[in-house]
Amino acid sequence: MQEAHGLAWAIERQDWPSVEEVVVGFLTVTVVGDPDRASLDELADRAAALRPAQQGELPPRTIEIPVAFDGPDLHEVAERAGMTPTDVVASMVGSKLVVAMVGFVPGFGYLVGLPEPLARVPRRATPRSRVEAGAVALGGGYAGVYPVSTPGGWQVVGHTATRLFDREAPPFAVLRPADRIRFRSVERVEMETDLRRARLTVGGGVPSVHVVRPGSLTTVQDRGRIGFAALGVPRAGAADAHSARLANRAVGNLDEAALVEMTLRGATLRLEANRCVALVGDADIAIDGRSAARGAVHPVAAGQIIEVGEIGPGPRAYLAFSGGVEIPPVLASRSSDLLCGLGPGPLVAGDELALGEPGRARGRFESPERSTVLRVLRGPDATGEEAWTTIATASYVVGPRSDRTGVQLEPEASLPTLNAVAGSVAMVTGAVQLPPDGHLIALGVDHATLGGYPVVATVVSADLSRLGQLRPGDTVRLEQVDPITAAQLRHEREASLGRSVQGWYPVQAG
Repeated sequence: MQEAHGLAWAIERQDWPSVEEVVVGFLTVTVVGDPDRASLDELADRAAALRPAQQGELPPRTIEIPVAFDGPDLHEVAERAGMTPTDVVASMVGSKLVVAMVGFVPGFGYLVGLPEPLARVPRRATPRSRVEAGAVALGGGYAGVYPVSTPGGWQVVGHTATRLFDREAPPFAVLRPADRIRFRSVERVEMETDLRRARLTVGGGVPSVHVVRPGSLTTVQDRGRIGFAALGVPRAGAADAHSARLANRAVGNLDEAALVEMTLRGATLRLEANRCVALVGDADIAIDGRSAARGAVHPVAAGQIIEVGEIGPGPRAYLAFSGGVEIPPVLASRSSDLLCGLGPGPLVAGDELALGEPGRARGRFESPERSTVLRVLRGPDATGEEAWTTIATASYVVGPRSDRTGVQLEPEASLPTLNAVAGSVAMVTGAVQLPPDGHLIALGVDHATLGGYPVVATVVSADLSRLGQLRPGDTVRLEQVDPITAAQLRHEREASLGRSVQGWYPVQAG
């Protein structure tokens, strides 16, 4: 663990421009780099050549957290540990705890160093549907403090008013790997309650989009949050980034501009300013009740109504406005993260979205073809040729528990059982996990930053948009490729994006 902390610190000190994330797992360090800015093989070699910082070289930090030990599971923990509740409190206060890693939800630190009787207390047999922010808990050898309200399966022994994650104020998350933590027992504390989502509004006179009907699930998305995975913050962003970038280019925006992602059933919106719009996805669009052609940029005047219909067979469509959506960013992104609750969340009727200054819109565009074939690289935990062949050649059906967090792939036949990973490791979008139930999970853009299931494959970056357009009932096939082919596919995908937009608005007849 100490070596992982030291290596992560050494990599961060290099300030390599191609590195996007450095995430500490249990005895591991995961480095996420931009393959368009550097060779990933070269980056791996440079990281492996670094000398991990030693314990004395790491910046020493000791953080004291006041805790009221009044949790609902305190007596059960005492019984399982063969202790009295008073002894549990004394043991936790007297323990020298260390942050092994940060993940699961933003700012959640996995604390090691519990005495053996408490370390052997298991997680709850049935997780709670909601654990309040500030809950102090333990389970499976770790202790931790829930920074945000979330479902959870740890044993809650107390509460703290210390705020460990603040999405608006740097450094955002208090805990870092290698931090030393001390609990201090206090009387009952007043906890902050979660604020209800405020309706999105913009100031008078700012060009905006008014939400008349939000559809089944409509959110604002952009390229996502880059550089915050070490805090436990998922990247989020558009589930189908290729379609989102295409829609932005069609209306003259930068690729990273914010736009609207709609799922299954489209939204009804009223524009309060003259703008051009582009819809990329399997859906019809109407302006003031009149059908508009697919694959074209359309001018919309202030006061006109845009209606997007049912979406399918792909579940998501993207509507871009010239100028882009300019709601206040959270952690350098306007994206809505549905796992952690960052960003504005699903739009509701009455929301208003500000728009930026428009650029020059294009004319036409070719929407990408949908495919249910996922090209994958073999994963680090796919050990054994027979087991891998079974996984790689099976046919899968997308299960009902599929969303932006991950896509469930149910095999037509039983898959082999693999040994569990030793502790949690950092996860990337597209990682394909194999849980004990035998159903693969391909992680989506809102996935947790750490995971403990074996990773048997990784969807290549060129096919992550395909992953974002899978829906329950789809039949999916995996196709193994090598790293060189994966890089070629990425290059071809980028080239096709550049060819997909043609002409300029207004489109000339003939």
